[in-house]
Amino acid sequence: MSETMKLHQVPKAVTLHRALWAGRIMSAFVVIALVADGTIQLFAPAQIASMLQETGFAMDLTQVVGPIILACAILYAIPATAVLGAILVTGFLGGAICAHVRIGELGSPPEIISLLLGAMTWGGLYLRDPRIRAILPLVH
Repeated sequence: MSETMKLHQVPKAVTLHRALWAGRIMSAFVVIALVADGTIQLFAPAQIASMLQETGFAMDLTQVVGPIILACAILYAIPATAVLGAILVTGFLGGAICAHVRIGELGSPPEIISLLLGAMTWGGLYLRDPRIRAILPLVH
């Protein structure tokens, strides 16, 4: 093996360390987005009243949905419950996507954001949790 090739090889520990931090950053972004949404649902529902009306949800549901979103974010943020949290976040985001599809808003910004957050939820978990990488070995 040439000296140039040896210099360009990154040790596996460094790669895993970078992946771990990338996963933590992605996961933190998801948690921040969910906490912001849950907080708005609880404390400033007027901010999203028009969106709720458009999707057919009653305003008083924010008092139920807000805590559910916050609980999902907390479960996802805690390493021991992150897989359960990811499953619940996926269900919540899938429901959000479905609500927009139902009213004919295919490809709308809220739908795309939900799809990206769902991908980031699992991408972040994949990068930070070796159990998920063992179940789904995408890279050798």
